[in-house]
Amino acid sequence: MQVPAPFDYDRASSVEEAVALLERHGAEARPIAGGHSLLPMMKLRLARPERLVDLNDLTELSYVRTEGEWIAVGAMTRHAQLAASDLLARHYPIFQDAERVIADPVVRNRGTVGGSLCQGDPAEDLCAVVAALGGQVVLRSSGGERVVAARDFYLGPYETVVAPAELVTEVRIPIRPGSGSAYEKVERRPGDWAIAAVGCFVTLAQGSVADCGIGLAAVGANGYCAPQAEAQLRGQPATEESFRAAAEAAAAGCRPQSDQRGPEDYKRDLVRELTRRALRRAAARAMAGGA
Repeated sequence: MQVPAPFDYDRASSVEEAVALLERHGAEARPIAGGHSLLPMMKLRLARPERLVDLNDLTELSYVRTEGEWIAVGAMTRHAQLAASDLLARHYPIFQDAERVIADPVVRNRGTVGGSLCQGDPAEDLCAVVAALGGQVVLRSSGGERVVAARDFYLGPYETVVAPAELVTEVRIPIRPGSGSAYEKVERRPGDWAIAAVGCFVTLAQGSVADCGIGLAAVGANGYCAPQAEAQLRGQPATEESFRAAAEAAAAGCRPQSDQRGPEDYKRDLVRELTRRALRRAAARAMAGGA
């Protein structure tokens, strides 16, 4: 039986206490909430933190609400709460699309927004969603808060800009009236990591694409996004031809790797097809009023 290396444990009762504990114990301390990513890595000795700081009492970080021109999502919000949020369903149905294909009910009931983003798995669905939507990540330390664009949050696979004494507290998504969004994923079996996945939003104005965002998972896209494809689509008519051209740009701009889930060419073909499908669905939802 695989067991983690020995570690110490603290249970924080407030954000301030959690930050203080992380600062006190330095780089060898790790926050934990759902634990579905960290604990398996600890059992395999791929991660060996000397201390865990349990965040599960930080209920003040569990919310989905509007704050001015943003939708704010607390870092301790569970996946199941995202799926059940009427606010997100109204503005960004991409969240419900993605949550339906993330893992299983056990993971969705315990896994958190902050944990998913901080894990930085290249195939993480929620990372691609937040990147597509141009979200922001709020980090708290003893020195105050800083805000990082989601696309700048990742340094590489499993690497983020979060410092040892920082805690992710919130994710912010800009509200875009007149937009539609969608998520498409291919997986080997239900709830598995993606072979390839694409999420997007489209904002329409007089039949053309006024703004858009395209997020990619599991295909080696820097920052989980496809900026060349977005530039290709902006200002173009919302037609199948334009979507196809953007899909070609997305496929050309990613860097999938051949592995047990499939060869590189197959994954690139998936990006091409899934991008086209997601853009088509997002545009249809935008024309229907965002539903």
